[in-house]
Amino acid sequence: MKRHAPAAARNGAAITAVLAEELPQTGTVLEVASGTGEHAVRFARAFPHLTWQPSDMDQSAMAGIAEWAEESGLANLREPITLDTAGAMTDWPGGPFAAVLCINMVHISPWAATEGLFGGAARLLAGDGPLVLYGPYIEADLDTVASNLAFDASLRARDPRWGLRDTATVDALALDQRMLRTARHTMPANNIMLTYRKAAR
Repeated sequence: MKRHAPAAARNGAAITAVLAEELPQTGTVLEVASGTGEHAVRFARAFPHLTWQPSDMDQSAMAGIAEWAEESGLANLREPITLDTAGAMTDWPGGPFAAVLCINMVHISPWAATEGLFGGAARLLAGDGPLVLYGPYIEADLDTVASNLAFDASLRARDPRWGLRDTATVDALALDQRMLRTARHTMPANNIMLTYRKAAR
């Protein structure tokens, strides 16, 4: 059964605008934690020159993503695949991928999921293909708005392994995988988008 996320409708246009700057012209984009699948349809339609591969670890979400994909009729939108980034690297699909996109997962998952995300992206991204993240973060040089602090507290109350991540910590994790942050985009509703690419060797 198809799911709907009001946030997907609210942030879709803004995310698409940034992706137009960050995504390559050809290849396959792996979307990690596709959720309802609404973003996958929007992005596949917006970027017909790219093949879109949605994924999720939640089996109950897979049928909804597949229904969105089938209903869209988009030739460049693949069936969803199961992917738990906190699992073994052998569970990742075969690459290489032109880009990896992850929306609103980093703060609603254990840190191990983000570690796996960067490890998988570093291994499977082709060339200087980007890993693009979207969501709320804490930044040392900027005051965190009250709503994000409250959101962080509510996440940690639900699961102490969750919570807004400090961008400096994410940047350090990227460096461990020989990746560098190459862009930061301010987004609506106190979110940001971060782009990481493999460091030149």
